[in-house]
Amino acid sequence: MKKAVVLTSGGLDSTTCLALAIEQGFEPISLSFNYGQRHAIELDAAARIAQHYGVQTHLVADVGLFRAIGQSALTDDIDVPQADSIEHIGSDIPVTYVPARNLVFLSMAVGVAETQSASAIFIGVNALDYSGYPDCRPEFIDAFQRAAVTATKWGVDGEALTIETPLIHMTKAEIIQEGLRLRAPYHLTHSCYAPTRTGLSCGRCDSCLLRLKGFTDAGATDPIGYEVL
Repeated sequence: MKKAVVLTSGGLDSTTCLALAIEQGFEPISLSFNYGQRHAIELDAAARIAQHYGVQTHLVADVGLFRAIGQSALTDDIDVPQADSIEHIGSDIPVTYVPARNLVFLSMAVGVAETQSASAIFIGVNALDYSGYPDCRPEFIDAFQRAAVTATKWGVDGEALTIETPLIHMTKAEIIQEGLRLRAPYHLTHSCYAPTRTGLSCGRCDSCLLRLKGFTDAGATDPIGYEVL
């Protein structure tokens, strides 16, 4: 069976990507990252989802550098922005942006793919209903694809390694509808940047607001719990 490395954060998008990779006939290698994120509860969600799908190889990579350099609300002592509605989300790159995160994550995924003979890497980036991160845009993915071919023995030897972004041009509602079609275990997912001590999602950070709007637009009910609705 062909193999694919699937970047799995425990969130809605990456879970949909995992379901799509499996539907397409790939044997998934689940790759999560402990990068000092304050919402490390997402790693528990990623492990539960991998177990749900019976993934044979679930890897967690430690990337302590992001915590050391900080400068992001996800890794530093900076308040996570919260709002009462999605209309109040700013248009600038938010402080939840983690500098070079996807660049580093994809680089590590390439190493895993090359050593495990995987022909594809799935990442759930999205350029429509997202928070404005520059490393979620098609331009970045295209540039990284070229770099991956140039930088690896596989690429030099002419082997194919593709970066798959099946959600990149989908709205959050369309992503959710696709996940529901695939019976993705959304009840096991976690998306919140500022969860409570008991694990409830805050309902007011960018990630929560985008997720909630997506479910509303999809005509579906979000199965996870929120502190504020």
